[in-house]
Amino acid sequence: MNEITITTNKIAQAAGPGIHVWGWEVPVYLFLGGLTAGILILSALMILKNRGKEFAVATNKIVLLAPVFLSLGMLALFLDLEHKLYVWRFYTAFNITSPMSWGSWILLLVYPLSFLLILATFRQGFPTTYSFIESFLKNRKKLSKYVDKYRNIFEFSERHSLLIAKITIPVAILLGIYTGILLSALGARPFWNSSIMGPIFLVSGVSTAAALVILLSPKHQEVRYFTRIDLGLIGIESGLLILFIIGMATSSTQHQNALELILGGPLTATFWVLIMGMGLLLPAFLELLELKGKQIPKFLGAGFVLLGGLLLRFIIVEAGQLSTWLPY
Repeated sequence: MNEITITTNKIAQAAGPGIHVWGWEVPVYLFLGGLTAGILILSALMILKNRGKEFAVATNKIVLLAPVFLSLGMLALFLDLEHKLYVWRFYTAFNITSPMSWGSWILLLVYPLSFLLILATFRQGFPTTYSFIESFLKNRKKLSKYVDKYRNIFEFSERHSLLIAKITIPVAILLGIYTGILLSALGARPFWNSSIMGPIFLVSGVSTAAALVILLSPKHQEVRYFTRIDLGLIGIESGLLILFIIGMATSSTQHQNALELILGGPLTATFWVLIMGMGLLLPAFLELLELKGKQIPKFLGAGFVLLGGLLLRFIIVEAGQLSTWLPY
């Protein structure tokens, strides 16, 4: 028995908390997946509220970025795979107990829904581009026969835009929560092993999407509207992070030891300065000043929110890989 114990300890030390299985690819994927979910949620909500004319960026324009961001995130995840040629095997089965299996099928739903949202909002968001493509098809003999089909695709999507939006919201929420559940389901890492991880990543994703709207919108009314939304989301995210810390502190000894990584351990300054300070409190303060009429460049607060959202994923992924159930 002693020999077995010694062997096990040596293996544990060799593959202990210092070994990093995940590199930069996974936090980048988690960030872009959350941002995509936030974009789809905001765009669908604006469609349901019929705010397309008031909030053109959030309703009609930003949704064009959803499949782009998701594809970049999927590329990062693909680069992380050890056996890249076997990625297709995710879609040969569905394992109800596997978060990765859930995630792969959720992503399969997100792509067509995001394209349907684009079609439903494209004519209102990009009328010049729509007319240019229509004229191009008309003026080409070989392509003119597709003009009616071209119009019908957009008309069908616009006619069913409310239904598309209603279906998109729950699927996008699943995508946003999944990015956190992917970590929390890995029970071998106590820092990730929290039921609040999913909601944290969901709220953070919607917050980064609101920040992106603020950055891209030229209209003062839209900027103020989404600044107020983002300010509320920052408050919710901060509260969830505090609940996460309280939950870890009142849980098992292993969870308390894992929490020490950000409460006196090597990631303390990184977490409190970059995440809680620069990623949440500072942009909240700047956005509050902006709402009070102070001349604050909008890219400051929104830029810090986006940077904070990215750093949150990097630090949580790092902390999880440093935490362990065994006393190495």
